[in-house]
Amino acid sequence: MRVLFAGTPAVAVPSLNALVEAGFDVVAVLTRPDAPIGRKRVLTPSPVAARAAELGIDVIHAARVDAEVTAGIAAVAPDVAAIVAYGGLIPRAALDVPRHGWINLHFSLLPAWRGAAPVQRAVMAGDDITGAVTFHLEEGLDTGPVFGTLTEAVRPEDTAGELLERLSHSGAVLLAQTLSAIDSGRAAAVPQKGDVSLAPKLGIDDGRIDWQEPALAIGRRARGVTPEPGAWTTLEGQRVKLEPVVLRTDGPELKPGQVLLNGKSVLVGTGSHPVELTRIQPSGKKMMAAADWARGQAALEGVVFE
Repeated sequence: MRVLFAGTPAVAVPSLNALVEAGFDVVAVLTRPDAPIGRKRVLTPSPVAARAAELGIDVIHAARVDAEVTAGIAAVAPDVAAIVAYGGLIPRAALDVPRHGWINLHFSLLPAWRGAAPVQRAVMAGDDITGAVTFHLEEGLDTGPVFGTLTEAVRPEDTAGELLERLSHSGAVLLAQTLSAIDSGRAAAVPQKGDVSLAPKLGIDDGRIDWQEPALAIGRRARGVTPEPGAWTTLEGQRVKLEPVVLRTDGPELKPGQVLLNGKSVLVGTGSHPVELTRIQPSGKKMMAAADWARGQAALEGVVFE
């Protein structure tokens, strides 16, 4: 079966590898254009584009799928398109090109967390179980019927990045199995059932810690926005980046945002119990151990995060 693969970030690479290893004829890869990376803003291929080049697969670079891109897709004559985190909408004209349509690997248990940030939102919401599905892509937002499902426990210490990494590998297997079932005529898609929740793309403001919230909510938020866009707070009007915090059930009573060096631990007050900072990056400096930062403060007893 001839497959067009659409994807952009590193989490899509395991799926591309899985399809190649399963023996599918991946005739082309659709990915977003090279993007400026790092302080020098060097134009860099997406992880999927880089992997496709290593595999000798032709690459179609496109920020949006317009008529020209659709014609390019039609020219490679795919039987099916597999899409994993491409980062753009697929219009009806392109959806109609492959005879088996487009099969999307989505990292949630649809219809829960439809949208661009399902894993991040699941962690932030405190979900115990998440997973991945393969479904038939439609013009609606993640509304199509589902072919296959897998589940994955959300571990108490999971960041969104760690959970997504696991799902990217297990989901790659599911995607290959789904395409095999379609190729053999055994696949059957069923309509989505259950309560719908939305997972819009995260912005910088989603990473801001509100110290008035309970410790549990703060912990979930910090893990959910790690590694991107990252957790942060402010100190004297300057943004301070934070790595995930540790929940504590003990410690002195602190006001929300109040910082205390307690032995080797740096505690911050919340709306409930204190949390322990792990690593912190003050404005203009490198990420460092929270205790090292605290010892460098001239008057830590007066430090309150805003």
